[in-house]
Formats: sequence, C-alpha cells, structure tokens
Amino acid sequence: MSLDLSPAAAPAARGRRIGSHARMEASLLLRNGEQLLLALVIPVALLVAGLVWGGRVGLDPQAFPASVLALAVWSTSFTSLAINTGFERRYGVFERLAATPLTRGDLIGGKALATAAVAAGQLVLLAAVALALGWRPQPTLAGTVPALVGVVLAMLAFAGVALALAGRVSAETTLAVANLIYLAVAAGGALVLPLSAYPAALRPLLAALPSGALGELLRGWASGAAPLWPLAVLAAWTVVLLFLARKAFRWTS
Repeated sequence: MSLDLSPAAAPAARGRRIGSHARMEASLLLRNGEQLLLALVIPVALLVAGLVWGGRVGLDPQAFPASVLALAVWSTSFTSLAINTGFERRYGVFERLAATPLTRGDLIGGKALATAAVAAGQLVLLAAVALALGWRPQPTLAGTVPALVGVVLAMLAFAGVALALAGRVSAETTLAVANLIYLAVAAGGALVLPLSAYPAALRPLLAALPSGALGELLRGWASGAAPLWPLAVLAAWTVVLLFLARKAFRWTS
C-alpha cells in the first residue's frame, strides 16, 4: 500500500471561515478605544446619571434605561460600523482579504455576526447595570417578541446607512460625519428622549424615523406595552437602506 503525501490544501468550510472572520472583527472592535467609548463608556455613563439624578429633570426611570439600550444599538450598528469600515477601505483591508478564501458574502457575514455579538454584549451589560441600580422593567411576551424583531431590523437599517456612508467617502470624512450623525440622532432623533418630549408638530416626523421607532418600541417594551407600528417603520427603512448600501458601497477606495 502506498501513501499519498502530496499537499491537499483546501479552504475551511464556509461556516468556519465566517466564524473566524467574525471573531477577528469583534476583537478588533473591542480593542479600539474610541469605539469602546461609543459602545460602552457613554451609554453606561448616561445610564448611571439618568437613574441616579434623572428624577430631578423629569426623566422616567422606567423608560430611560430602555432609551439607553436603543442608543447602544445605534452606536454599534451605525457609528462603529461606519468608522471601522471606512478605515478598512482606506488601508486596503478588503483588497488583502480578497487573496484569502473569504468571499464578499463571507466578509459581510463575518462583519454582521461581529456587530450583532458586540451589540448583544452591550445590551446584556447595560441591562445588568440598570437592574443593579433599581430598574424594574415590566416586559410581556407579547411585547418582547416585537422588541427583539425590532432590534434586528434596526441593526440592519443602521448598518445600511453605515455601509452606504463608508463605501462612498474618505475614511476621515466618514469619521467626522458618523460622529456628527451619532450626536444629532442621539440628541434629536427620539432615540434617548420619548416622542412626548418634542413639539407636537415634530412628533409624526420623528416617529417615521428608524431611531424614533426603535426608541418608542423599547420604551413600550419596558413598560409592558406592545406597540406594533414601530415594526412597520423599521421594516420599511430596512428595505430602503439595505438597497441603498448595496448600490452605494464600494469595496475599494
């Protein structure tokens, strides 16, 4: 019997390729100080300040932690993703990865899994901090299922904006614009503050934005309600923004 010792190199199975890429993406994100500031430091600081001193300025202790959860989804799915992707394009990361067995679908899948994993970790950590500080949400099964679906839709919609931005402009412009949009939406997009905090004339517009829909959905979930209109808003935006990302994103700089 003869032994065949010739090389038989072959790419790993697609699931393993995507999983390995996702782990690398997540580890790079967690080692980036600026992204950790957006993903954890700012949300935790807002959460602690809101629960400890928010009553003095009229913040609802039941709804505010849910608003911070919405902010965490926004920061990771849009701001962090846009900035990381913009600099990956600038430094030719995608061109180098093209020499590996990773396909474009694998790259997108790995990035999606990494973003979802980081966002899930954020939500668990923030919820634990809020519970330790006395937050007592009243979720129902009828409200939890729409809330989970809404979070997934919101992540897809925000990721669509992030990829469209990072795929068309320079890394430096992406960095500046992504941070400005992050602050604008956090402050005035009905993400952190409820719709009732805004003038009546602006409420329909804010409710039609994915940020406002996500914020209202999670605030309703925390109070035991099950608003379904935010799902329709988020689903519509997801279709539009993913289509925009597909048309606008360029793999090379």
